[in-house]
Amino acid sequence: MPRAPLTIRPGTPRDAAIITALIHGLADYERLPRRTTPGAIRRHGFGRRRRHFETLICRLDGRPIGLALYTFTYSTFLAQPTLWLEDLFVRPEARGRGAGLALLRALARIAVRRGCGRMEWTVLDWNRPAIRFYRALDAELKREWILTRLSGEPLARLAGITSRPGSARARPPSRPHTPTTAAGPPRPRRRAPGRAARPRPGRPRPQRA
Repeated sequence: MPRAPLTIRPGTPRDAAIITALIHGLADYERLPRRTTPGAIRRHGFGRRRRHFETLICRLDGRPIGLALYTFTYSTFLAQPTLWLEDLFVRPEARGRGAGLALLRALARIAVRRGCGRMEWTVLDWNRPAIRFYRALDAELKREWILTRLSGEPLARLAGITSRPGSARARPPSRPHTPTTAAGPPRPRRRAPGRAARPRPGRPRPQRA
């Protein structure tokens, strides 16, 4: 019996609930909380002013079974854009039918068409089936690179934004400390005669957990 055909097309605002459901499926598989909503998908992926991502939806007999959510960055080393694959997911019951490969091929065509020098994504180190799949495509696993992330309170603290509810007033960041060298501490600057000293901004208050 022939396999049912797979179809892939870009997501639209009408697909917001479908995209959300597939992202929730990925979150469950990766043991992460569900936070995405259809409203956020419509606002960030299909806004009038700016779109933060694009999507491809894979369907089997008209039923959505897979998702690729991607955006573009820039490689200064290649001097070319990079297609960054944020999410790739196929429903567990639909795996083994070529949906993941079909999505990656569609993404590769988009990357080439838009002049990208490469595609990049991350994979969890315990996801051995996915790692084997990517290796079969001759994808490189760049283990020397460490994913570095700021979020939540540390991000707000670095931005100098207070964490008090309802307040969005930014505070100026404190000046970096000048280390003492072997030659001794740095000499204080002399002010011009008759010139008032400028007040130094205070350090941000420590944030409560």
